[in-house]
Parts: sequence; C-alpha cells; structure tokens
Amino acid sequence: MGRHTSAGPPRARVAVLSTLLVLTLVGWFAFDFLVDELRAAGCDSDTAITVTAATDIAPVVQQAARTVSRQEGDDCYRVHVTARDSEVTAESLVLARGATPDVWIPESTMWLQHANDKGAWDVPVNGTSIASTPVVLALTDDAAAQLGWPAVTPRWSAIVGPDAGEFDVGTADPARDPASLSALIALKNLADSGKAYTTSLRHVSANAAEEPDTLYRRLPGNSGDTEPLDAFPTTEFDLLTHNVDARKADLIASYSEEPIPALDFPYIVLPDTTGARRAKDFLDRLVSDRFAESFADAGFRTPEGTTLRKRGERTSTRAVPPVALPDAGEVRKLLNEWAGVNLSARIQVLLDVSGSMAAAVPGTDKTRMAATIEAAELGLRLFKPTTKIGLWVFSTYLDGSKPYRELLPVRPVAEHLSGDGIELLRSAASQVGGNTGLYDSTLAAYREATEHWEAGRINIVVVLTDGRNAYLEGITRDHLLGKLDTLHDPRRPVQIIGIGIGPDVDTMELRQLAAATGGQAFTTPDPSKIGDVFYAALSTLLCQPPACKP
Repeated sequence: MGRHTSAGPPRARVAVLSTLLVLTLVGWFAFDFLVDELRAAGCDSDTAITVTAATDIAPVVQQAARTVSRQEGDDCYRVHVTARDSEVTAESLVLARGATPDVWIPESTMWLQHANDKGAWDVPVNGTSIASTPVVLALTDDAAAQLGWPAVTPRWSAIVGPDAGEFDVGTADPARDPASLSALIALKNLADSGKAYTTSLRHVSANAAEEPDTLYRRLPGNSGDTEPLDAFPTTEFDLLTHNVDARKADLIASYSEEPIPALDFPYIVLPDTTGARRAKDFLDRLVSDRFAESFADAGFRTPEGTTLRKRGERTSTRAVPPVALPDAGEVRKLLNEWAGVNLSARIQVLLDVSGSMAAAVPGTDKTRMAATIEAAELGLRLFKPTTKIGLWVFSTYLDGSKPYRELLPVRPVAEHLSGDGIELLRSAASQVGGNTGLYDSTLAAYREATEHWEAGRINIVVVLTDGRNAYLEGITRDHLLGKLDTLHDPRRPVQIIGIGIGPDVDTMELRQLAAATGGQAFTTPDPSKIGDVFYAALSTLLCQPPACKP
C-alpha cells in the first residue's frame, strides 16, 4: 500500500509552513517587545540617571532621553533631563546646594573651569563634546554694508581690532558668557602689542553688559533711549535663532580670522553618580549618527565643527574646527585684564560701628559715622552697575560672640541702588556702639572673600575704621597676619584696602594688614577729610592694571 497523506498538494504545504513561521516570528518579536517595555516600565528611581543641561541644548537631549528606557544587559534605566542655566548649576556645585545630577552638560568647558576654580575641585575640567556652535560677531546690515558685505566678508580685525573703525561694539561679561570669553581671546590674538590689546579692551568695554540678552535688546529699533550697537559677540546658534524670530532686522555673522574656542557642550559624569555605566551608555547614544540629525535640525554643528544643514547667506557653512579653551591660569589672566579695564569688582566692605564713630567731626554738624556713610553712599554710585558690593558692620558682640554682622549681601550695585541698599547703608548709623573688633572681623571678611573669589573681577576687602583693635577676647595681630599670609593666593588675588580716619587710627596696623595681601592703606587724622581719603582709595579700586598703574 502506498503512504496516505492528508496535507494537500506540496505548494499548499509550503504556504501553511510559511504562515506558521511568520506568525511565530511576529509572536516572538511581540513578546520580546512587551517584555522590554514591561522591564522599562518596571524601572524604579534606582534605575534612572539625572542630566542637567544648558537651556539651549536641553530640548535635543530631552528628545534623546525619550528614546531610552530600554534594556541594558539585565538592567534598564530612564533619563530625566532638566534645563538649567549653567552659571546657576556651577554655583550650586561649588556651594553643594541641592541634589547633584549624574551628568552635567553646560554650554562650554569654561563653566567646568569656573566650577573647579571656585572650589568644586572634583568637577572634571574636560568632557566629551556632544555638539558645537561657533562664536561670531553679530553685525547689523548697516555695519556690514560699511565693510563691503555681501561682496566682502566682514573681518573681526576691521570691527574690534586696534585699528578698527568707529563701530559701537558691545560685549557681555566674559566671566559669565562663554561667547564673550572667546571674543576676549580673539582680541588678544588680533593685537600685536599690549597697548593695542588695552585699546581694544577699552573700546569694547564701553558697551559692556552683564547678560548677553541685553546686547540683542540694543539692536537698532529695540534700543529705546540707549545708543544702538553695531556689533557684539554671540554664538551662531543664537544668531540663527534671532534671525528666525526677527521681524525688524536680521544679523550677519562675522567669523574670526584666528581660531577661537567655540561653545563645545561638554558631557561630564559627576563623581558622586552611582550610574556611571548608564551615563556612558547615554553619551554613546547622543554622539551616535542617529541623533546627529536632531542636533543639526536644532541649529547646532557637530563636535568637529561641521554643519549638516544649509545655514543661509548670513552665516557660513564652512567647517569651524574645535579649538581648546586656554588652561585655567591663562583664562584667569585674561579675565583679570578685562576686570582692570572694565572696572568690574567684587568688594567686601567692613564698616566700623564702634562707639567712637559717634564722635563729632570738628567744624561740622556731623558725626564720624554720618560723614562716612555720606561718603560711602556717593562712592557707591561711582561703581559700574555690574560691580558687586557687600557690607558688614563690626564692633563687638554684634552676632552672638561675633564682632561682625552682614548688613548688605554681596550683590551688583544696580540691585542695591534699585532696592533697599541705600536705606540699609544708612541704618548703620543706628548701630553705633561697643569696641573695635578689627582683627577677627578682618579675618572673617577676608576668608569669605577668598572663598567666594570671582574670576574676571577685582576682588577686594575694604576695611573702614576710626580706631585700632580693642577686642581683647579676639585673636592677636600676629595671628591675623599669619592667617592672611596663608589665605593670600597670588593666582586668585584678594587685596585689603584700609581706610582710616581720626586721631585714634593706628596707621602702621592698617598698613601691615593691607600689605600682607598686596593692598594699600589710606589714613588721615582729620575726620573731616573722610571724603578725600575715601576717593583716594576709590581711585585705587577703580584703576587696576593694565588700564593704569596705581
């Protein structure tokens, strides 16, 4: 007998088997997908990494984060992205405030240097770039036309060089804006001498602003009563964003002839993270070809400085190769030179409110305290709005056993003048009493100033007194001088400027304290001369090298 079959003809059997195979594969992949999703959905707080990213780059990073939640070996993880200003993040890392993220992506390596320089020693000073945007000079149509555009590409040397024309050029604070720091490096490269560099710095600093957004508000048609700007440093990304949104005036990008650092968006894993492996996996995703298009669509270049998109006639498509930021020491030097010309400072003032300050000033109807406050109030208005000033009063037992107490926190002068700063300063007159706790107060103020030292500013402690130390429970002069010698760091200089009035001032004492930090002392036995002495000291504060010599 022959073999009996019931499966039908051969072609039918192949069709049945093929259908079963397809159904099996679909079922397998569906099962695998569901298991993967269930595993991801089961991730708890221990399977997440936190990323704090600069506000410009954060949307693309968030887009990438949404693709994560997949299996990683036998584990899974999610990525939580927070957009945050890089200066705020750097400050929180220095002060150890709030929860520390696993990953930080600032706009520039500059912020890594700043955080490390100000005391966040464990923050890496280099990271892996995930994108870039060149630093350019934004030019108005009128300014570009004067330089021959579009027939001729405007050059930085014709705009901000020592032999540049009379353009109104602005810049943000280079200690707070990476693009402006790169512009500072460009000025240095373009100058062929120290005099030429100083000339360029003075020209640019005439229109200095604390924030980059202020520069955009000073464009023609937006500036109101303020003289409009012809040019200012910014990033290609910000210029493109402005041109997309602009209704009145597009901007033209001028690229530096000399290579300067771009904003490099470094990806760093902070040392306290417990998710280093996941952070590395997420970095691999960000720098993969898969997300290159996303960064390009958002307006960024690759880490190598190439562009994947047509930028338009007002920007360039040529590659802008990466240039490393100078080392921290060179950056500090640049910012200190800027501070000298821009007269931007961080000043901690110690104001004597001991009982002797209630003494009358001969020939006037004022007390020493009233005359001092009057001089200080007028002096406050002489500083640039961006200068930061804080005020402590000192005598004895003002804060428990401490002979000092904060009256004004360190804030920009503009904030003090627009707020209650003047009223608080005047309130010092009602706090007169006690002895002179000079040594302990000076040490505390100097320690605070060194701990909160700021690059790009003249960092100073001003000690204003009418007497000598009279706090027997406190430290000795030798102890203070030894501590000042230990705290003084030439790489992060903080000077003491002593101002003494009246016949009871120990001139040698003030000179010793100031000299220990490279500072100076100004004294007069005649309290009626407080104004002259105060302004002599201000001339030292407001005139630092290379702008002028003391």
